[in-house]
Amino acid sequence: MTGTLDIPTVQAFLLVAELQSFTRTAEALGTTQAAVSMKLQRLENVLGKRLVERSPRAVRLTSDGTAFLANARTLMAAHDRALLGERASRQQLSLGISDHAAGPQLVSLLERLNAVSAQLSFAVTIGFSRDLLDAYDAGALDAVIVRQESGRRGGEKLAEDSFGWFAAPRFKWQRGESLPLATLAPPCGVRAIAVRALDKAGIEWNEAFVGGGVSATVAAALAGLGVAPLARRIAPPGMIDLGPERGLPPMPTSKVMLHSKVADPVKLAALRTLSAAFRSLDVKT
Repeated sequence: MTGTLDIPTVQAFLLVAELQSFTRTAEALGTTQAAVSMKLQRLENVLGKRLVERSPRAVRLTSDGTAFLANARTLMAAHDRALLGERASRQQLSLGISDHAAGPQLVSLLERLNAVSAQLSFAVTIGFSRDLLDAYDAGALDAVIVRQESGRRGGEKLAEDSFGWFAAPRFKWQRGESLPLATLAPPCGVRAIAVRALDKAGIEWNEAFVGGGVSATVAAALAGLGVAPLARRIAPPGMIDLGPERGLPPMPTSKVMLHSKVADPVKLAALRTLSAAFRSLDVKT
């Protein structure tokens, strides 16, 4: 081993490990893929070990990279303590996330954010896009990840979702019968999209289950209580899209947007990591 470790290089390694993507790491750091690659190459030269394996579809840690991961996290934690002081209070990022935007991926998002943002604590509110935007406009939230509201401008696009009619494989329904729905209560935007599509197609429907969150709605659908309109991105394994087979109407796509008024560098870095993590959940490059 020759040379010394530098903090930006170790930080880049940690982001690559968490996001499993040079593209998303570059986004999080506000730099280029080439710069990230150079940092990783420099770190590997210092350690004398190959830390990552890169393929057209994914980036994975080698066994040496996995072994170095714990040491890298310890080093970054010590660095943050040296900057902040042992008793210094951490800054708080207040974040609102639409339940239908994150869905079951929320755990992965928060894990990845926490792994690279030791200088921050988080106050996360899950709710309807409209309510979160109202709180954001009132100054109660630093940033929100929501479905795009009509007429709303600005923000950073994180995803553009297509939707399906998801149910348990054993679920039985035939055209001409009233379609039992498992949805969130109004003012859920996804519910509104689904209901408008059914009404336009002349398909009778009924509310078989109204849940307080996407996890409850998914559970109801998996239990066979009804059909859940969900973004294909967040539909969990074990559910099938009945739409094509049963002639259910297509639903319009919906953009997932990040809105932020944050100016603090530490919070900005966390939001860049969050947006990169959001994208990396679907595409590893």
